[in-house]
Amino acid sequence: MERSLQELDSAILQKPMFHKYHEVRLDSFKQELSQTHDLWKAYHLCGSLFYEYLHFQADSSLHYIEQKAQLLSLLKAPHLQDEIHINRAEVYNIKGMYTESLAELQATHPRQMTEGMRRYYYSVYANYYAYLANYHQVEELDSKYKKLSDLYRDSVFMLLPPGTDHEIVFADKLMFSHKPEEAIQKLKEQLRTNKDTKRRVYLYYVLSDAYAMCNDSISQMYYLAQTAIQDLHMSVREYAALQKLGWQLYKQGNLERAYNYLRCSMNDAFDCNSRLRFAEIKDYSIVVNKAYIDMQNQKYVTMRRTVIVTVMLVVLMLASIITLVYWMKKLQRMKRLLAENNEQLTITNHNLAITGKIKEAYIGRYLSHCVEYIEKLNQYRRSLVKLAMASKIEELFKTLRSEKFIKEERENFYKEFDRSFLDLFPNFVNDFNQLLPEDQRTYPKPGELLNTELRVFALIRLGATETANIAYFLGYSLSTVYNYRSRFRLKALHGKDLFEQEVMAL
Repeated sequence: MERSLQELDSAILQKPMFHKYHEVRLDSFKQELSQTHDLWKAYHLCGSLFYEYLHFQADSSLHYIEQKAQLLSLLKAPHLQDEIHINRAEVYNIKGMYTESLAELQATHPRQMTEGMRRYYYSVYANYYAYLANYHQVEELDSKYKKLSDLYRDSVFMLLPPGTDHEIVFADKLMFSHKPEEAIQKLKEQLRTNKDTKRRVYLYYVLSDAYAMCNDSISQMYYLAQTAIQDLHMSVREYAALQKLGWQLYKQGNLERAYNYLRCSMNDAFDCNSRLRFAEIKDYSIVVNKAYIDMQNQKYVTMRRTVIVTVMLVVLMLASIITLVYWMKKLQRMKRLLAENNEQLTITNHNLAITGKIKEAYIGRYLSHCVEYIEKLNQYRRSLVKLAMASKIEELFKTLRSEKFIKEERENFYKEFDRSFLDLFPNFVNDFNQLLPEDQRTYPKPGELLNTELRVFALIRLGATETANIAYFLGYSLSTVYNYRSRFRLKALHGKDLFEQEVMAL
């Protein structure tokens, strides 16, 4: 199981690369479409683009359906009008536009369709009711829509030739009849023989549902992970497996992965414009995000307490060592005095009496401090044992002696600030430079998001106008912040008095 999760983690990191490959494929279709003069070829290319965009970017998929519709009027092939309606309904299902989807499906003429088209029609209708069942989350409606979905699934089943698709639909029917064990057997038989990637994705996903019905969470998560891996490899953004897996991991206490998987799912659902998936993930994310934030806060509190306790122990230990050295040196001086006073018997006897009292007093204090120091060392030892059981003490001490942690945290703070700010104001750098003459403009170095000057004015854009506050927040000196503000006001195209007002309006 862990190996599958690690493979999934890697796939999430490589998602931009998979999307890039998919966009190259899309561009090749678009280029071919722009160069062809054959209307039928253009129609089929638009169909390919509709399909390739369907689970990647629903709005673009809809765009190519409309291009198909325009070409259809030129081709004078009214018998394909039903295909356009079903295509639209399929996209509307993904976008969560269920009223529009139903209208498109009702505008078709099933009796005039070919067998393949009718199978497609029933499949989209089945998905329509399945989406509605998930979207409404009301028990009565859920049961009603699932039954309707199953009826259309029966129609699909009747039209399917023997093969993997036939067995997948049959497995769905078995699960609807509460026979998940039989469904698992059917699906695994297909999994052993079918090597088609897209078919295997469906097999994985239906298997995960079957194992969920059997309360086998380990097998369920395994097949959800396999489904999610293939979804990411194929640049699918409209999916259910990854968020389901994230929710299962949350229930098992794996907050880090649960948070990452749900965040990835949320981003993909948003980019695809899949309203249903976005709504599903939002329900999960509210719970998981709160738990994740609580966990991070607890980690911070624990780390802060550990640092404070460790610093106190170090200070206490140093104080004890200094005290011990002080008393040892004082004892040595006392011994030297005794040796010198031994030269004269009378003086020696007199000094011995005095020294005996002094020695008695100091040795008592010395022993008392030693015992106290030993006890403190013992307490410190016990604390170290406790700390060692909780964290890596050696690394903690290295961190305390070094400023590396502070510097790294400051750099991480800058990076996080820059990233967060540019998420809010992605055009800030260019907009800011439009307020300056071309020869006075400032840009970040390669590898940077913002430089020091831009960071100062980023804070001003956020409403921080006091130089002292900006300096404190960014860790700069007052003079540095003041100089940057003065220098850029003097360079401003529209005058220094309006410059910062213009920055705040960007």
